[in-house]
Amino acid sequence: MAEKLKPRIDIPEELKWDLTAIFETQEEFEKAAEQLPKDVKIFADKYSGKLDNVELLIEAIQAYEALMAKASHLEQYGILPVSVDILDSEAQQQARHVSNVLANVSADLSFFNSQIQEIEAATLNQLIEKEPNYTSFVRKIKAAKKAKLDSNVEKALAQLSPTFEAPSEIFEQARSADADYGTFEVDGKEYELSFVLYEEVYMYHKNPKIRRAAYDQFNKVLGQYQNVVATAYYTHLQSEKTLATMRGYDSIFDYLLESQEVSQDLYHRQIDMIMNDFAPVMRKFVTHLKEVHGLDKMTYADLKVDLDPDYTTPITIEESKDLVKNAMAPLGEKYVNMILRSYPERWTDFAQNIGKRSGAFCSTTYGKHPYVMITWTGELTDAYTLFHELGHAGQGVLSNENNPLTSAEPSLYLIEGPSTFNELLLTDYLQNKSEDPRMERSVLSKMISKTYFHNFVTHLLEAAYQREVYKLIDAGKSFDAKKLSEIKRSILEQFWGDAVELEPGAELTWMRQIHYYMGLYPYTYSAGLTIATQAFLKIKSGEEKVDGWLEFLALGGQKVPAEATLVAGVDITTDRPLSDTIKYLDQSVDRIIELTGELNN
Repeated sequence: MAEKLKPRIDIPEELKWDLTAIFETQEEFEKAAEQLPKDVKIFADKYSGKLDNVELLIEAIQAYEALMAKASHLEQYGILPVSVDILDSEAQQQARHVSNVLANVSADLSFFNSQIQEIEAATLNQLIEKEPNYTSFVRKIKAAKKAKLDSNVEKALAQLSPTFEAPSEIFEQARSADADYGTFEVDGKEYELSFVLYEEVYMYHKNPKIRRAAYDQFNKVLGQYQNVVATAYYTHLQSEKTLATMRGYDSIFDYLLESQEVSQDLYHRQIDMIMNDFAPVMRKFVTHLKEVHGLDKMTYADLKVDLDPDYTTPITIEESKDLVKNAMAPLGEKYVNMILRSYPERWTDFAQNIGKRSGAFCSTTYGKHPYVMITWTGELTDAYTLFHELGHAGQGVLSNENNPLTSAEPSLYLIEGPSTFNELLLTDYLQNKSEDPRMERSVLSKMISKTYFHNFVTHLLEAAYQREVYKLIDAGKSFDAKKLSEIKRSILEQFWGDAVELEPGAELTWMRQIHYYMGLYPYTYSAGLTIATQAFLKIKSGEEKVDGWLEFLALGGQKVPAEATLVAGVDITTDRPLSDTIKYLDQSVDRIIELTGELNN
């Protein structure tokens, strides 16, 4: 038997994140959860119906920001524990309790935005003159006016937020808590399987027998939950469509893109160009992968195998510190030291344990340091994941340091730029460190298979699938699990063509990501990577200085995406960043094939 995952309680403390930076004790957290609704009531009594002059408005915004910071601290402390142990019933109860407390807080504070939206434009302009830091806050208030509902309705919707979040929780419970993936056998040896083990280990396994057997068992179990997950997803989309209609949007796409401050043109271009122009590049890469591995066929289960798994570099958490120091050095000593704080301050949860959700994320909150969740298996790919999440963390810290809370959050369209920029720094450092052609090939293939495959292919194919599902909802149609699988298979066939055999189970990929419950989020990975690649190439060539990138990281939500990227020297209103990125990747794949030829000779 393979070694089993340990329960959370048996994991060494140094591998876990330290939440005491938010609240030192559980008692302090519980007191804060009890106090916040009282503070909100005091705020409401003081300012409700009284925002009649600029001075009082500024005072109220600052008080509002203080309350929202406290709320975000409660949310982090209350909800993060469930992500690392979904089987912890106390953590589940705490998360639900916090969710309810914050829903009521949000409802009691809903008057504030409603009343600000009623304020005349001239007064809002005076506010900006006195406090320029609130420019982006006012910009969003003006935009929100057109979708504003009656204040009582806004309050009711705020109170219903835990209900709106229920579908994603049902999805998470089904795939991570209820599903027992059992074991599978290869050549007389039994292997333990879980959602995380498949996503983090077996999907990349160099032995095709193990890789394909794990895939079959994984999808066999996953498929048993397809109807409940499809129902949860349909409920979620119906809620979004209802809210879009209530707020006066003709299309669910316009409603969901409003908060990103980008047009449908940018959204559709990102999906269409990658589906059409990047697909041939990836088909060329996976065909080469098949040839190098001597596979009888390239199946969907084989897509994530390393080009040269025997050259995969094992890496410890301790060694990752040196990678941070060296690879991130182009961003300057100040940036590097900020990121290095994450180790002694335990921002990151590295643990592998039963009940930990798959994937990785970075959670940022105002006035506290960020928290990162990954699952460390000791491979170089983990360093890529860590660099990615620490990129989010770096932007979070710089945005929060340079903006008031109401202006600190960047558009979702920009959010994946800093994370993938750091992955490009890692690739560049590793590539330059060695003159060995095998090392160069390994690093370039990791860049393709890790950075770009994940963000430019996996998430983009999610976005292309998601777009078709949203079209159904926009047209007043419904779907079931069978329909979702048909759509997913169709998108995969369109992208991969004859290069990949889509064996049974490929169509169930729609069941594997939480992103579908986050609005139009999946496509932003490729958008962010396009921005990061263009900025990286320009800095590397000397066309742009790194100062512009650091300034971009500190912008928060000060500028709309089309203006924010210009600070980093990238113009997203044209298709040049995307076409340059695809060209760069095509050249990288050609270089990989060339290096294989050198090694074979």
